[in-house]
Amino acid sequence: MTVHLTRASAPLTERVLAVDELGQAVEVSIPAERALTLYVDKRELVTLMTLGAHPEWLVLGYLRNQRLLAGPAELASITVDWDAGAAAVRTRHGIADLEMRTRRRTVTSGCGQGSVFGDLMADLEALDLGAGRLALDDLYGLLNAIRLQESTYKSAGSVHGCALFEGQRMLLFVEDVGRHNAIDTIAGWMWLQGDGGGLRGDDKVFYTTGRLTSEMVIKAAQMGVPIVVSRSGITQMGLQLARRLGLCAVGRALNRRFLCYSAPERLGLPVPPHGA
Repeated sequence: MTVHLTRASAPLTERVLAVDELGQAVEVSIPAERALTLYVDKRELVTLMTLGAHPEWLVLGYLRNQRLLAGPAELASITVDWDAGAAAVRTRHGIADLEMRTRRRTVTSGCGQGSVFGDLMADLEALDLGAGRLALDDLYGLLNAIRLQESTYKSAGSVHGCALFEGQRMLLFVEDVGRHNAIDTIAGWMWLQGDGGGLRGDDKVFYTTGRLTSEMVIKAAQMGVPIVVSRSGITQMGLQLARRLGLCAVGRALNRRFLCYSAPERLGLPVPPHGA
């Protein structure tokens, strides 16, 4: 079934005047930040603060990662209206027990989002991340691709970037004011690929400029992605969950340096010298 989507992308930056350290007026770019209130079958669900690059993918991925939808076939349409600051989602048959499933809210460390519905730890044992591996050359190629990527961050700062890779090949790069919005946008895009079955994640790698918190680890795992790479580090709970899931978490990754916090067997690491 086809999901009808608007294409309501908005300008990502705005030119403003600032004063530099010499007291001189300079014109600079700053990233946009917009409130997008999500309605599901006319029921208000949440307000997301977003850059606005791919709002329909963001909404779909948000519903996916909140485990409110089993697949895009359950959706009829997503309509985004920036004048109203609203995203209207129409499902085909409604979401069963929506009020009960969204009653429990967990405040998270996510910038631009800040909470999730339901139990973060529910159904973790059912997640199968497959046997995906990443060669070191591919990891270095991935990091180089990120370095060369044109971005809002380079021109305006103050945003997070996330990307989905297959080996060294970048499939999608997304920026938003919060890393959680960026990963949700990628999740929504993945679901729309193919003939309704979505894009498989077990042979993919997820990259983020932000830290790997418990929620980021869980979202990557829900997308079926077994390897996550971060320019930043990992939290204690993020590490505990990565180890529990068998997910390879790589942090402090820049140029040819990194730390592998969990599941190092998924990386083609050199064998250390005997006795090292």
